[in-house]
Amino acid sequence: MLLKLSDHLDIPLREQNQLLLAGGYAPAYPEHTLADVPMAAVSDAIRQVLDGHLPAPALVVDRHWDLVESNAAVSLFLDGCAPRLLEPPVNVLRLSLHPDGLAPRIRNLSQWRAHILHRLSRQCAATADEGLYRLHDELARYPSAKSAEPAEDTAGLVVPVRLASPAGEELAFISTTTVFGTPLDVTVAELAIEAFYPADKATADFLARQ
Repeated sequence: MLLKLSDHLDIPLREQNQLLLAGGYAPAYPEHTLADVPMAAVSDAIRQVLDGHLPAPALVVDRHWDLVESNAAVSLFLDGCAPRLLEPPVNVLRLSLHPDGLAPRIRNLSQWRAHILHRLSRQCAATADEGLYRLHDELARYPSAKSAEPAEDTAGLVVPVRLASPAGEELAFISTTTVFGTPLDVTVAELAIEAFYPADKATADFLARQ
C-alpha cells in the first residue's frame, strides 16, 4: 500500500525507502555505486552518452549536484576556477555561481543564476532534502552580475549560458537533462546527465576546432 501510494504521488525512491523504514518495513530499492558489478550496464551507458556527445561538454551529477562523471570537453568550463572548487566532490552548481568559479566568465550571470536557483527551489520542494536547501541558501548568497547583460536571441524558448572562452570568445550553450527510465535502484534514479549544445554557429564552429 505504501509503495502504491508513493508511486501515485511520484515520491522519489530514496524517500520511498524512508517511508517503508518508518512503517517498520525493509527498504524496497537497493542503492549501489557505479563501481558495483550490478551497475556495469548503467556505467557503460553513461560512458557511451558522454563520449558520444563530444566535442560538446556533458556531465553526470547526483541528487546533490555533485559531479559523478564527465567527458573531456567539460574542461572548457573549468579554466580559471579556483583549485579548491575542483577538489572532489565537485558541486557543479557551486562551481557555476561561485565568484571564484565559473561566474566571472558567464556573460548572462543574472539570468543563469535565476534559472539555477529556480530549478533548485523546485527540486527542494519535491524532495525536502536538507542538503539541497543548504545548497540553495549558499548559492542565493553569492553575488549576481552588476553590469548590463546582453539581450537574448532565443525567443524565450530556453535559457542559454553565455560563456567567455579562455581566449575571450563568447560561447553560447543550451542544455538538456537526461535521466534513466523506470529505475529500480536509488542511485540510478538520482543520476542525471547534463548535456550542453551550441546555441549558435560561432559556438558550433569553436567546438569543431577543438
